[in-house]
Amino acid sequence: MATETAPLIVPNGDAPKGNGVHATASASASEKTLLVLEAALTHSRFTEVVAATGLAKATTHRILSTLVERQFVALAADGSYLPGPKILALAGRALARIDISAIARPFVDDLVAASRCTVHLDAVNGDEIVYLIRADSDRPYVMPSRVGLSVPMHCTGVGKVALADRSDDDLARFVARAGLAPRTEHTITTLPELMEELAAVRADGYAVDREEFDEDFCCVAAPVLGDRGALRGIIGLSASTRAFDAEHEELAAAAREVALQAGSHRAEVLA
Repeated sequence: MATETAPLIVPNGDAPKGNGVHATASASASEKTLLVLEAALTHSRFTEVVAATGLAKATTHRILSTLVERQFVALAADGSYLPGPKILALAGRALARIDISAIARPFVDDLVAASRCTVHLDAVNGDEIVYLIRADSDRPYVMPSRVGLSVPMHCTGVGKVALADRSDDDLARFVARAGLAPRTEHTITTLPELMEELAAVRADGYAVDREEFDEDFCCVAAPVLGDRGALRGIIGLSASTRAFDAEHEELAAAAREVALQAGSHRAEVLA
């Protein structure tokens, strides 16, 4: 069935050519920049970028010059456009987060069945931790977490794993920025205590949250490592305090094993 589309409005009399989403007369500066960036990443020549955006040549050239200067776009020796180092770095970070979610999902589901705990896959998001995956067990309690939620680092098992990957200087800067706010009476609130705790995390290969974020729950967490030992994600198992106290060592071993499997499988997939 045929569909109607609104006519394109192109500024400065430039007629749209080729494929692409064209700018309207009311497009903001940021919208024009995004249009030019998208066109430059899919078209190698200036004339093609102009045609794809529908912008005036002078406008397109000005925006492209800024994108090249800021390293979002690179200019090859033959004058064609290529993705710049900054856009490649951002894409790499995004892919690292996305692929570990997809790759780890089967391992997370298996771990839920074996441990009967709520299992999370998490990633670093600035000075916080964000939940990428949450899978619940058949136990009656419900964890206060959800996919997309960000939580503090210093009072969670998954956050301690991330902090243990940092140097002492980086850790001191983190504390100066984010602070160590108490969530419960068990929360670590001083830098020396936190450094001592993280030394144990590095030695053991896993971290524990003993009612430091929520008085009803505990967590054990282990790192998912990628190339050259880079932290690609964190597996966390959460349970009620009663269940955790009885099974803490077994849960730690299970978290470490699944994190190792997920990291190895990721390396195989990306090889």
